[in-house]
Amino acid sequence: MRELRIAVLVSGSGSNLQSIIDAVENHTLTSQIVSVISNKEDAFGLERAKTHHIPAYFINPKEEGYDEKLLVRLQEDQVDLVVLAGYLKIVDANLIKAYRGRIINIHPSLLPKFGGKGYYGIRVHEAVLAAGESESGATVHFVDEGVDTGKTILQKTVPVYETDTPQLLQQRVLHEVEHKILVEAIKKLEEA
Repeated sequence: MRELRIAVLVSGSGSNLQSIIDAVENHTLTSQIVSVISNKEDAFGLERAKTHHIPAYFINPKEEGYDEKLLVRLQEDQVDLVVLAGYLKIVDANLIKAYRGRIINIHPSLLPKFGGKGYYGIRVHEAVLAAGESESGATVHFVDEGVDTGKTILQKTVPVYETDTPQLLQQRVLHEVEHKILVEAIKKLEEA
């Protein structure tokens, strides 16, 4: 069992981050979160990190050199695994090159369906319902140069109900699948 030094990148509330924090604190995972980084100054994920005494950083994507600053931060923290948990920014090719096979992402659909540019947040669930799908779910995958195209690590489904709204489906996918498979994927990588 490897103890990985994890950096979690977030853009929003950080509920997937919280699932990792909980798994570290209850020893489901042997790894440790060494930093939480956001491209949004007001991301609640940064507050979650601070509450658990995890170093939290805002790097401004509007300033020049954002991608370089992010890479330097990861290297300074001696990160083994980068976890994109609701990180709404396309990852730079240099970062992918530096951390090839060591960046994972959670996506709220059954990739390759409803993945790629423009498919994020509530838009994914709107598209699933518009297509009349009978099931949805989430996917944890390695990050490559494409958008949501990397090799799948884990995938889990939930049913889609006739009464679903995009918001109801989003909550079911998040609480029943995302929080669980993100931790399971990290555990799988610890055991690799």
